[in-house]
Amino acid sequence: MAVQQNKVSKSRRNNRRAHDRLVAANPNECSNCGELKRPHHVCAACGHYNDREVVSMVNDIDLDEEAA
Repeated sequence: MAVQQNKVSKSRRNNRRAHDRLVAANPNECSNCGELKRPHHVCAACGHYNDREVVSMVNDIDLDEEAA
């Protein structure tokens, strides 16, 4: 079992952990609708990627009254 020989100071411990922080997201603006989206992903608002529509978006969902 590993046992430390000397106490690691708070400064040395925190310097070692200096690069372990989380990085903020890097959103880009959609070229079609202007909404913020993740880079290299399909826009969730309009379904466009690289200036072409790859996912058709449905605005209204019609539910049968009998099923509801």
